Amino acid sequence: MRKTVVALAQVKPRLGDVQANLEMHLHYVERAQKEKAELVVFPELSLTGYYLKDLVPAVAQRVGHSAVLAELERVSRDLDIVVGFVEEDERHRFYIAAAYMAQGATRHAHRKVYLPTYGMFQDGRFFAAGDRLRAFDTRLIRTGLFICEDAWHLSSPYLLWMDGADLLIEINASPGYEVSGGRSTLGQAETVSRFNQVYAELLTCHLLFCNRVGLEDGATFWGGSAVFGPRGQILAQAPLLEETLLVGEIDLDEVRRVRSRLPLLRDERLLTTLRELTRISWEKRWGEGSDRR
Repeated sequence: MRKTVVALAQVKPRLGDVQANLEMHLHYVERAQKEKAELVVFPELSLTGYYLKDLVPAVAQRVGHSAVLAELERVSRDLDIVVGFVEEDERHRFYIAAAYMAQGATRHAHRKVYLPTYGMFQDGRFFAAGDRLRAFDTRLIRTGLFICEDAWHLSSPYLLWMDGADLLIEINASPGYEVSGGRSTLGQAETVSRFNQVYAELLTCHLLFCNRVGLEDGATFWGGSAVFGPRGQILAQAPLLEETLLVGEIDLDEVRRVRSRLPLLRDERLLTTLRELTRISWEKRWGEGSDRR
């Protein structure tokens, strides 16, 4: 069996203080190393805090041109790291991003595709939207990254799965609201845990969910980070509201065993899905009944 130890850093970033947050990352990387982890995952915008608003340009980093990211790349020689940050592109657009660092370099960066701008969320006011969902190879397993609101759209994990991801990593800055039916938990926590279990089981893959904690701009982030196995089972669960390092073990070979019993990937009809989505897209553009191809 190919087992690996993973660590989820359920942390409380300081809003706008990149240097303090970098030091916090290095501390948790060191703790993860002591736990023999091969991968440590940080939440959405872990280097900056979430409600940045006008601070966005001041905290932005460019991959390949950032001393902060370079320091994290340096320590990724010893274990793989997923970090959340504000990315600036060459034309000075800003993105909520996640970087997968390994062997001293950034191996993949994902830009948040779906930007919530409703209720307490203002992502679309300050950030540009990403337009790609791509899986990538790591020394552990082929992996897919997505960020918070991306997970509320079925297409995100599905596309990563179809691109070969057998490990999904979801990083979040999810504030808590809606007490659940008089029980001592949050409706938001129950909902997210439920759909992550469904994703893991239906896509027969491992899923790492890392959410932040702490109070920021009047919002309380609830944590509840978890490791899910490819049968939808919860392998490790962090407490609500507490800063912690959650350590769990995943069996990389379990994907093979589960898919031998439940061949959903084998039976998935990608071309049918593509054809029907193309049809729906054309009908929305040209009107129902259009026979354009």
